[in-house]
Amino acid sequence: MGGQSLAEALDSHLAEWSQRTGIAVEVWALPRSDVPPTIASSVMAVVEEALLNVERHSRAGTVSIAVTVGASGLRLTVSDDGGGFGVPHERRGIARMRARMAEVGGTLSVNSVQGEGTTVSAAVPRRPR
Repeated sequence: MGGQSLAEALDSHLAEWSQRTGIAVEVWALPRSDVPPTIASSVMAVVEEALLNVERHSRAGTVSIAVTVGASGLRLTVSDDGGGFGVPHERRGIARMRARMAEVGGTLSVNSVQGEGTTVSAAVPRRPR
């Protein structure tokens, strides 16, 4: 991430992506504290893949993103107001996102409603020191 914090990297990536695609981005929260590089890298990969899916498939007008770090760990949510999909299906993009979260001990879920949009949620629990 070139010396940037996760929040800085997300902020610049989201601004560039929104300008390029014409899809509005609402940022609900970005992490205020440092995130270990391996976790930050996985979060960026998941956000990039989720946005790629929005761009290619969703017909969304707005994407909302929140990344928070608290006592229990890191939480990530990427939601869009696009077309969604009715029958859950594990495509390569979802499998890649799930694998990136698993690499850092995290989990990923995808919830979608036909005609109402899709939400990708990820969590990485805080490891005991």
